[in-house]
Amino acid sequence: MTLDPQAQMVLDIAAKSTRPPLETLTPVEARREYEEMAAAVAGEGPEMHAVEELEAPGPFGAIPLRLYRPRPAQGPQPVLIYLHGGGYVVGSRDSHDVPCRYLARDADCLVVSVDYRMAPEHPFPKPGEDVWAATGWIAENAASLGGDPGRIAIGGDSAGANLSTVTAIRTRDEGGPGLCFQLLYYPSTDMTCSFGSHRELGEGYRLTSDLIDYFMAHYFGAGGDRRDPRASPLFAEDLSGLPPVLLVTAGYDPLKDEGQAYTEKLQADGVEARLSRYPGMLHGFISMPGLLDAARQSLAEGAQALKTAFGK
Repeated sequence: MTLDPQAQMVLDIAAKSTRPPLETLTPVEARREYEEMAAAVAGEGPEMHAVEELEAPGPFGAIPLRLYRPRPAQGPQPVLIYLHGGGYVVGSRDSHDVPCRYLARDADCLVVSVDYRMAPEHPFPKPGEDVWAATGWIAENAASLGGDPGRIAIGGDSAGANLSTVTAIRTRDEGGPGLCFQLLYYPSTDMTCSFGSHRELGEGYRLTSDLIDYFMAHYFGAGGDRRDPRASPLFAEDLSGLPPVLLVTAGYDPLKDEGQAYTEKLQADGVEARLSRYPGMLHGFISMPGLLDAARQSLAEGAQALKTAFGK
């Protein structure tokens, strides 16, 4: 396994930066730094026919949404519900605007990006409750938004991919809206961080053990069971009956082993699941299409998987 030269460039730029590590900052400061870093590596996203700011009612107040329309409507369009990464503490619909644009254009679908509430102000399980509420609202209003209620997928990256898996399980168990696909970029699936890749790759590759500890401390606060399936879907007793999955891992990512383990558990429980590895990449790479060829490649792969799931 060899680090991709473009990924090495990202690490070199970070090493020369005077920006403080996120884990040394307050959550408010870390969010500001993360937004600036995200903008610096995202590049320019594809033009959309329209981008609309919406809100869904949630258990803790209105949930901001951003709807991407890649082209004028010619009948109901399929929908991807997208959940941004950022360790449940940082990230937003702004930080992940460019990946959403690529997915909307290349999958030829509506994308609804959900700004769920974050820790520590809203610790576990509140972000998941926001996502659950937003998913229900999007499904209920899909037709009025120009979407097809029968073709709704869910996906995200990192923390957002985790929330996607948790929501997919909940829709199965609680009779929620039908989902036709899950697009999961390097999800966290085991909050105990017990896999070998956490020890092997916990330093030097962007997502460090210290940063993970920072995120987990804010997400769980003083309590919370890290083995709770609502936090760690790898500990769910049964994954059967879930929608098909494309799960993407990065070779230099502490989360890669738990991503592979989750794929294998899905497959063992009879779910159509495919693992796609990007061996030279770092955690968070799909948010860097301005710098990384592999980011654009992986977004295109995800878009093609969505098109297949949507029957396009």
